[in-house]
Amino acid sequence: MPSHKLDETDRHILAELQSDGRMTNVELASRVGISAPPCLRRVRTLEEQGFIAGYHADINARSLGFEVSVFAMVRLNSQAESDLAAFEERCRGWSLVRECHMLNGEIDFILKCVSPDLSTFQTFLTSELLTAANVANVKTSLVIRNAKDEPGVPFDILEDRLARNA
Repeated sequence: MPSHKLDETDRHILAELQSDGRMTNVELASRVGISAPPCLRRVRTLEEQGFIAGYHADINARSLGFEVSVFAMVRLNSQAESDLAAFEERCRGWSLVRECHMLNGEIDFILKCVSPDLSTFQTFLTSELLTAANVANVKTSLVIRNAKDEPGVPFDILEDRLARNA
């Protein structure tokens, strides 16, 4: 369903849940300005329509000993759809790979990887990623510091755009 079919209350619900997915339905309803039963119905509808893909906790990787984050830029030998799909499937099986995005341009995929240490990542890189079928080359960049990590979408931009088009 296109976002223009969502009303202001639906968008407000999505923004609030994106900010804090653990709040109770009663708290959410209060923040949005509706009663709890219709709020819960709206949330269920937003889930069923795919606007809410799931819920998760934002885990502090470093607190669990995952000290290394790396972006790996992967170029494949072939960009045939079957080869792209096979690489994506392979990425789903690698635990260190937390995100996999197909790109347009010189790089076919960018992978976000987390590892407890550089040695573990290097082992993954040399024994798994570089030896995977169809991989032409891999360039890596070690994350030094994370200045911003915002999940979801910028609802303020959406609301501004909708107001201009109204």
